[in-house]
Amino acid sequence: MKPLSPDDRPPDDATEDLNGQLDRLVNQLASQGVTLAQARQIFERQFILASLRLNHGNITNSANHLGLHRNTLRNKVATLQIQATDYRGSSKRIQSR
Repeated sequence: MKPLSPDDRPPDDATEDLNGQLDRLVNQLASQGVTLAQARQIFERQFILASLRLNHGNITNSANHLGLHRNTLRNKVATLQIQATDYRGSSKRIQSR
């Protein structure tokens, strides 16, 4: 994955707000005893779900959006027990499982 360039980054206000939200979430997860591996899986799942929602369940488009090979995303979707078909043809709200 390539690092973000200054043009890719959100404006300073948005960055500060995002960092604040992320800091609160990380502190909440850490205080609940969530391990790094668990936090990574939670984040990865939610990020994949968001991409599938944006791409209406299309694995190929979502893989491109995420910077992954299509087969890598298929494997992650299977491992995380995500149904890409749940996101086809609608703007379904992201659900935690």
